[in-house]
Amino acid sequence: VLLAEFRERNDEVFAALLLDNKHRVISFEELCYGSIDEESISQREVTERALKHNAAALIFAHNNPFGVAEPSQADISITRQLKEVLSLVDVRVLDHFVLGNGYCVSIAEKGLMAG
Repeated sequence: VLLAEFRERNDEVFAALLLDNKHRVISFEELCYGSIDEESISQREVTERALKHNAAALIFAHNNPFGVAEPSQADISITRQLKEVLSLVDVRVLDHFVLGNGYCVSIAEKGLMAG
């Protein structure tokens, strides 16, 4: 589903799947456009959207329009920061997928979620 969502995008998009306590999708929210880094993603906005939808968990995803489906150090850092902030309001971050060239790489599967 995520690969299809991002397939035709020429710009970089950072998004979240908001999940209920049984990990069913409540909403898909596009959060940021353009070059993704710590300054461009508002921790406050992500938290507000999670609380607005009463989400119990989130899965982040972003595409790399240049085709590289490997998480960068910035991707890992952003994920860890958001995980820490959201834990303060009892919202879990389950994963962050990086998509490119028809591939999807999971930061959690690579063991990169913990700080």
